[in-house]
Amino acid sequence: MINICPGCHEGRLRAYNFHGEQVDCCRQCGGLWFKNGELNAALSKADNGDDDVRVEETLGDLLGISSRSCHQCDLSLHRYHLMTGYEIEVDVCHSCSGVWVDEHERTKVVQSPKVRQLLEELNGSISVKTWLFQFLSKMPVEFNLKPKSTPLVTYMLLALNILIFFAYGFNLSTTDMVFENFAMRSNELLAGHHPWTLLSHMFLHGDIMHLAGNMYFLYVVGDNLEDALGRAKFFGLYILCGLAAAGAQIAADPGSGIYMVGASGAIAGLFGMYLMWFRHASLTFMFVVFQKKLSPMAFFAIWLGFNIFGLVMAGQGVAYWAHIGGFVMGLILGISLKSKVMHNNPMLALLNEPEVKIAR
Repeated sequence: MINICPGCHEGRLRAYNFHGEQVDCCRQCGGLWFKNGELNAALSKADNGDDDVRVEETLGDLLGISSRSCHQCDLSLHRYHLMTGYEIEVDVCHSCSGVWVDEHERTKVVQSPKVRQLLEELNGSISVKTWLFQFLSKMPVEFNLKPKSTPLVTYMLLALNILIFFAYGFNLSTTDMVFENFAMRSNELLAGHHPWTLLSHMFLHGDIMHLAGNMYFLYVVGDNLEDALGRAKFFGLYILCGLAAAGAQIAADPGSGIYMVGASGAIAGLFGMYLMWFRHASLTFMFVVFQKKLSPMAFFAIWLGFNIFGLVMAGQGVAYWAHIGGFVMGLILGISLKSKVMHNNPMLALLNEPEVKIAR
């Protein structure tokens, strides 16, 4: 029997040590052939968080007959997804149960047990608890991975905003004094007055509901972003997004003397980065009483639509341009930093692969 490669049909298969298991490898194209049981054995020895892999018995959808043939049985191979929710394509022989893996899919296949574990966490179901929380609070529920480290900067920002509000927010005269000196007004800034309000306005809020809404969204997206970026960079980009939001509002309405307060512009910037890096996450959206898990793309498209609608309708009391400006800055940062963030967070990069499919 001549071991001609079923992948490229040119090279010959040679013995190759793959994570402690002797398998067949084509030196021409780099593809691997696993005899029955060898894929399970190799993945069980690899560093992927699972020492008892049974992927051969739990393959995903059958996609059809492959153009490749088994070099042992001389029968057509069949195309399968490696597993449900992770659509790596492998070729399987129905006669001898051998499995062919292309060279460019090696790393993904090795990490597939870890992806399976992560998908179990990400594919959590909506429950009575999540429905009741959103129905009462009007806030979404997030389905995402838990951060690897404690998000100290996120907690610091939460505490700082809450403590500042409680220091003035329940006394009208104190609120007036604080807003007069630390809230941002476009016309005052452009006249050269109170330049520090570009920063200080981010830590002030108009009322308890304004504070609660902003702090909840900061809590939802902040921990994962801080985990991906690191504490110092996360804090710096948070402030940068807040400054960009303020700049957008000033540019849109330079003559305004209305006080602008709130962390929502900075948090909108976090939304933009979250959208670019956490496509695997889900956020729930509730229409009347119907709750549905949405992708970040869909959720923030709805959020952006509400802001554009408010802007067109000339709504008062909400700095829509600040929201949009912060969000655009977040998108720019998310795009420009994505390759570096993915390099520094291998599992995040793996979950951003198009083969990963989230149940929503």
